[in-house]
Formats: sequence, structure tokens, C-alpha cells
Amino acid sequence: MPAVVVVGAQWGDEGKGKATDQLGSRVDYVVKFNGGNNAGHTVVVGEEKYALHLLPSGILTPGCTPVIGNGVVVDLEVLFQEIDGLNARGVDTSKLLVSASAHIIPPYNRTLDKVTERFLGKRQIGTTGRGIGPTYADKMARVGIRVQDLFDASILRQKVEGALAQKNQLLVKVFNRRAVDIDETTEGLLAFAERLRPMVADTTLVLNDALDAGKTVLFEAGQAAMLDVDHGTYPFVTSSSATAGGACTGSGVGPTRIDRVVGVAKAYTTRVGEGPYPTELLDDMGERLRQAGGEFGTTTGRPRRTGWYDAVVARYANRVNGLTDLVLTKLDVLTGLETIPVCVAYDVDGVRHDEMPADQSSYHHARPVYEHFDGWSEDITAARTFEELPAAAQRYVLALEEMSGTRISAVGVGPDREETIVRHDLLD
Repeated sequence: MPAVVVVGAQWGDEGKGKATDQLGSRVDYVVKFNGGNNAGHTVVVGEEKYALHLLPSGILTPGCTPVIGNGVVVDLEVLFQEIDGLNARGVDTSKLLVSASAHIIPPYNRTLDKVTERFLGKRQIGTTGRGIGPTYADKMARVGIRVQDLFDASILRQKVEGALAQKNQLLVKVFNRRAVDIDETTEGLLAFAERLRPMVADTTLVLNDALDAGKTVLFEAGQAAMLDVDHGTYPFVTSSSATAGGACTGSGVGPTRIDRVVGVAKAYTTRVGEGPYPTELLDDMGERLRQAGGEFGTTTGRPRRTGWYDAVVARYANRVNGLTDLVLTKLDVLTGLETIPVCVAYDVDGVRHDEMPADQSSYHHARPVYEHFDGWSEDITAARTFEELPAAAQRYVLALEEMSGTRISAVGVGPDREETIVRHDLLD
């Protein structure tokens, strides 16, 4: 059985939760391998709508084991709030596993995230202020706190003390804030230890054993290719590896074990936060897409920036992820438009670029080159086969498939988990 990676092929919020949830009913493990509670998945099941921030989407599928991998940064307070919220709605969360090597977001990193962003002023990156970036920085600086540290109070205090030796200087002398108390911080983290203990496992071993046993494992990315710390629109990116390669480092499963990489893209594009965005619409049409698509952040509630589909971004995401399939979501949002523009290339100071410019300065000055397609007016939410779509909608999907360089294996025609057209089985 396959190991499948699901990644965002744009700037996030593409509907990965729905794609993962659709596959989740047919897989044994769903693994979150990067990010933290700075991203959200919205999954609609019948009349129920679930907003997940830290938990893998597989938490909603009976029989599936959800796993938080070593590449994730975990806010323990948020983790238990989500678990309690799901339990109150009758969702069984008892199978959740958390990597002993995942890093914890301490409260002082949330403080640092917020004050640093304010300090940057016009140079703000647009973070969610949830401490994600500072925690990944601690990880790389080797002053981070991991889940396993909660089970040795002495080691935990030493690590908190080591981290705060520098951070308190920064908080007090640069940001004019109070110093963080070492003992108070340590005790606050230790308070989660006993509840967390039954969930903690060597998830690398668990996942490799599962693959050895012929189980199907699904790896779901937070954020997306254009927000990847290495391959995104740096510095307006997240702090983790949101591309397919991150699934390996964030879970401890080797690259030779991955069978399929599924990219998820909207039939248009959105972006949250700062940074260049060539197809952005700042007019009534942008607002129309925002309202029709419900484009407000699952985690922050911030209105998303909206724009037309960008085939250059799709080709780039295909390249850096090695996509085998593309899932196109929210096609229904475009219903009622007379014509639909698609960005097929960029104009950078009079020079046409069919691929992503190699440097950030050029990308900042990129202007979209559009090709226009006929729209459709028919309601498509009841369509369950490709042939049931209006002819114009079929032509639009096929054009995106050709321009993006990856077969479109599924098309979302509504928010519910059943409102999807499957063209190719993702698990074959």
C-alpha cells in the first residue's frame, strides 16, 4: 500500500483538509509533518464543520491513527483545547500519537513573535503571532524544548533557563518588556506532562513499521509550496519545510518510501499575510471571490487576498514537489463568471517569464500575462463525474491541467466531503 504526501501547491488554504479527509477514510495513518497551529484546515462532514489547527485531519476518520510528527511545533494549550473541543462533539481522539522529538512552543516565544512583528513596522512578514518562527529558530539554534523534555523536570528547567538567558535580555533591553520567570515557565509546561504522556511515541518507528506491514500512510503538509522556507517567496514564508521533502525530515520516513505526491490548488488563488502576489485582485472581483469562496483564515479569521489562477506557480510547485497528481478545489466559486483569466506567464520589465523568476526582486516586479477562458452559469455542486460539468468548466479544468504539467485527479465542486469529482484514484 502507498505512502502519499499531500501538499499545498499555492500559498496555503487550498483545501488540503478536504483532500486529506477524502483520502483519510482509506488510509491507516495520517501524519502532520510540519508547522504548528499557524495554519488551519476546515473540513465539512455532512452538517458538521470542523476547524482544525494543530491536529491532523485524520482525527475525524474512525479507525485512522492521527500522528503529530517530529517536524511539528506544538502549542500544548492549543493541542488540548482542540482535543477537548472534538471530544465534546463526539469525536474519538484516543488514537492520537505525538512524536517525542517534536518541539514545544513555550509561552515566551509567543510573546517574542508578537513584539518582534510590531517592531518590524512596515517590514512585517505577516506572522500569526503564535510563536511558530521563534520556536523553529530555537530548534536550529539548539536551544529548543522537545516533548520528551517534559518528563524530566530537571532537564526541562535547565533548557528553559538556557533559552531565557538570551531572550530575557532581548525582551527587557530591546522591547522594554518584563523578564520571563524561569520557574513559572517550567511549572506551566510541566502541568501538561501527565496528560500528554500516553500520546507520546517514537513515531518514526511506528510509521516505518506501519509501511513494512503494508499499511497506507498519508502525510499532510501545513501551509504550501510558496510559503516553504527554502522554496517560497522568502522572507514572506513560514518557518518550516512545507514541500514534499519536508514529509521525510518531519516524520522520519525516507524518500524512497514515498509513492505519490498530491498537490492541492484552488481554481483561483489566495494568500494571507504580506509578500508579492502577481495575480492579486484589489477590486470588486477580488471581493466577489472572497465572499463566494468564504476566504477568511481558519486560524486567524483574516480576510485572504484573492486573485486568478497562476499556472506559473502551479508549474513551480510541480517541480519542487515532484507532483504526481493535482487536486483542484473550489471550482464552484467561479460559477457565474462570464470570462475567467488565467496567468500563463509573467512580464518582468518587458521580458516574458514562463517559469518562476530566480530572484525575489524580479518576482516582486512580475506582472501577470493572462489567457482568458469562457465561464459557465450552471450550478455544478451536484456533479459527480467530469462529464456532468458544463462544457466550459471541462475546458477550463483541462487547460489548467495542461498548463500546470500535472494530471488533475480530483475536482472539488462544493465544500462537503462528498462534493468532489474523482478522475483518477489517488491510491492506485
